[in-house]
This record gives sequence, structure tokens and C-alpha cells, in this order.
Amino acid sequence: MIGTMKFCSPFRLAWVALLLAWFTTVCAAQPAPERRLRIVGGLATVSQYTLHEEPFWSRELARLSEGKYAASIVPFNRAGVPGPEMLHLMKLGVVPFGTALLSQVASNEPELGAADLAGLNPDMATMRRVIAAFRPTLEKRLGDQFNVELLAVYVYPAQVVFCKQAVTQLSDLAGRRIRVSGVSQADFVSALKATPVLTEFSELMSNMNSDNTECAITGAMSGNTLGLHKITRGLYSMPLGWGLAVFGANRNTWNTLPADLKTLLKTELPKLEAAIWEESERETGNGVACNTGADTCTRGTKGAMIEARPSAADERRRRDIFAKDVLAPWAKRCGAGCVKLWEQTIGPAVGIKAPGP
Repeated sequence: MIGTMKFCSPFRLAWVALLLAWFTTVCAAQPAPERRLRIVGGLATVSQYTLHEEPFWSRELARLSEGKYAASIVPFNRAGVPGPEMLHLMKLGVVPFGTALLSQVASNEPELGAADLAGLNPDMATMRRVIAAFRPTLEKRLGDQFNVELLAVYVYPAQVVFCKQAVTQLSDLAGRRIRVSGVSQADFVSALKATPVLTEFSELMSNMNSDNTECAITGAMSGNTLGLHKITRGLYSMPLGWGLAVFGANRNTWNTLPADLKTLLKTELPKLEAAIWEESERETGNGVACNTGADTCTRGTKGAMIEARPSAADERRRRDIFAKDVLAPWAKRCGAGCVKLWEQTIGPAVGIKAPGP
């Protein structure tokens, strides 16, 4: 079982100093507009960041404000920010605007991971319903506990299974060591009688190139970008997660922003969010196409993987595993309040009841 990640105070202070040094260097290196924001964005190299987040903050904000406002952005996995610590650093104001991957912060805050539990969302339509039901809770929890103003909810492409050996159905994964990105994926993998290996995205390829892991759960296109299609053979395309992230601001910082800047961000960030969701849905199909070498592959590298699509029997098994082996442990970790929350929000949206804690 994956334990909760904790950092002692000196460790956290070291990251604080590192981030402050980065922000100071970036801001000093560029001409100062009336207000320059400091942004820690999403994952480097993926299209959601390179095609949408980075251009918005580095160019579009200045254009939309006619040069009055600008921003400097760095992807969080290059800013030296430990994923589980992001919300705490935002609460402290060290990261004034930041992106937190919910699968990572959920190790400490299981309630925040409810909307992307492994096996919950078999398609984007379900994910949209779930987020619509859960968003008010996210907004309140981030504000009350972390002093964070929720500004956007981002999603990454469906996370599917890359394996070195062929895979045709869920039962084929039994006995294999499988890279996971969070606790609920570990629960799902364990239910398959496989061994979960918690691995940061930045370390995924090195682990797969070793004998440490035989399969990896990751985004269909991000896996292609990393080169997984070159070292794996089987692609099982059942979505086991979508990589939700929240983008927000420290409320003290937010409250100091000029009214026109807050209005601009409240107007434009929903557009950025929508573009990222559309990109993720498009990339889910395109990632599969590229990894398998289909003619419809765009913006990726063609591979020769063999795709196995989930059968009706595997879809039933997914739902059963989710209810018994993912949702139940989550409810136990999270407590009675989370069970009540589930029954009031996500449960009705997907037609699955939570067991008692």
C-alpha cells in the first residue's frame, strides 16, 4: 500500500527558497509591465501545456491586456515542486498561482481525488458529468482548507496501459509490475493481482527501461511523446484515469489583483480550460492512433503497438473492481464525511453507491 508522503519543515523551506530564487530570476530577466504574474503550470512537454497553458501566460495575457499585464510560467515538474506539497505551498503564498495534480495531492487529501478515482470514468462524457457534480466541492474545499481560489480544472488525455508483452484483456495484467501515479490506481492494479509501482512521470521511462516495471499506466499521447511505443508492444486502451489538475491562486494574492485583471482572468481562463479539455479528448484518440501506427496519427510518432480494446466483460469487471476495490478503500481512508459527499455529488452522476467507511 502506498503511504502518505510527508516532508519535514527544513525540506519544505528548501523548496520555498528554490522557488523564490526562480521567480526572482525570471521576473528580473524581463521588462516589467504594470503587473507580472508568476505561474507554476502543468506537466512539461505535453500538449496541454505546450499548446495552451504556456502560450496563454507567456503571450496571450499581454496581448489581451494590451501590454498592461504579463506572466512568467514554468511547468511544475521543472520547478522542483513536490506534487503532494503544491497546495501547501500555495496556501503559504510561495506559489501564488499554481497547478496541482489531484492524483498526487490525494495521497494527503483523499477527498480531492474523488473525481478521478481509477476506473471511475470510462469515457470523457462520464468525466464531464463527474466534474460538473463535484466542482462546487472542489471550489469550497480549496478555499476553506488551502486559501486557494479555484480558477480552472484541467484534464489530461485518458491514461491507458502500455505493456512490454501483449495484453488482450484485464486478466492478462495479473502478475505484472505496473507503473501507477497514485493510490487509487494502485488499488485497481492490486485488485488485478498485479503489483503497483508508484512512479513520477519524470521517472517513468527510466523505470520502464529497467526491469523494475513491465507495464505503465499513463496518457496515450504522453506515452508516445516519451517514447513508450518503442519499448512496449501491447496497448490496452481502457481509460483507468484522466489526470485531473486544478489551477488556482493564493487568495491573498488574488485579492490584491486589480479588478480589471481579475475580470480578464475570470473571462479567459474558462476558455483556456475548455481548450485543454478538447485537446485531451482529441489526443486520447490520436495517442492510440500514433502508438499503433494508424494513418490518422498527427503530432506524434508512429509505432507498431497492438491495441486491445476493452470487451463488454472487461467493462463489467472494471465497474465491479471500482466499486469493491477502489471506491471502498477510498471511503475508508476518507471517512464518513466523504461517503456522504459521494452520495450527494458523484454517486448520482454515475449510479454507484459508496459503502460505509
